[in-house]
Formats: sequence, structure tokens, C-alpha cells
Amino acid sequence: MNILLWRHAEAEDGCDDMARKLTSRGHRQAEESARWLNRHAPETMRVLVSPAKRTIQTADALKCKYEIVPELAPGASVAAVLEAAGWPDSGNVLIVGHQPTLGMVIRQVLVGESGPWTVRKSGVWWLARRERGDDTQTIVRAVVDPDFL
Repeated sequence: MNILLWRHAEAEDGCDDMARKLTSRGHRQAEESARWLNRHAPETMRVLVSPAKRTIQTADALKCKYEIVPELAPGASVAAVLEAAGWPDSGNVLIVGHQPTLGMVIRQVLVGESGPWTVRKSGVWWLARRERGDDTQTIVRAVVDPDFL
């Protein structure tokens, strides 16, 4: 299984957190990250998106179908994200979500403990599960910073 975690791009400040939109820089970041994802991500994958406006706008840059999942809203738990993704038993999935949750998911999946982990705006982390004999491993396939695209 591959799980790709994509933090929404830069968004405007605002009181209504769910209605915050991407800035012009955020739109550029989302487009750059989406170009990378369209070139490198698995051809078949489910795309699950938080219902917040900024995550929907980020996902729109992919120009593909996606599912809005209320359980991925800001403040989602690590367990809710992993359950929505079907980790570690389902196929390929891309989650478009928020900090600090995505960072906490990465830390839980990689090192098996809870706590913060930084994910840049419009950054992508690609984690994969693989079998090596009797050992199941989680590996980092890629970490993408939009400033380097």
C-alpha cells in the first residue's frame, strides 16, 4: 500500500477556518505539487480530501476525481485519517489535509509514536508498506517541497 499525504497550499487568514481560500501563491504551490503528483504518483489511487475550502482548491489542481471526507476536517485525529485511508490494508490513497494532523500521521506510521512532525504547505509525503521476508516495513518513497519544484 502507498499512502500519500498532501498538506493544503498557502491559504488566506480568516475567522471561518473552513472557508479560507488559497492565496495566489497557494494556487501556484498546488499546481506545482499536482504536476509532480500527476507525473510520479501511482496511476490508480483514491483521493480523499478534507471538506475545508483550501484543501478542495488544492485537490482541484490535480484535475481528477476525489472524495470529500468530513472526517479529514481540521483537527482530525490520526486514527480518523488512517481509518479513512484504510492503512495499512488498502491500495493506493492520497490524503489532502491539514497540519498538525498530517505530521502526526507521518510520525505514527514511521516511528510508531504520537507527536508533532512538520509538513510544509503544499508538501507531499509518500509512504509505502512492503514485505521483506517475515518483516513488514514502512518506507519513505518521497518527500516533496513545493519550493524545489
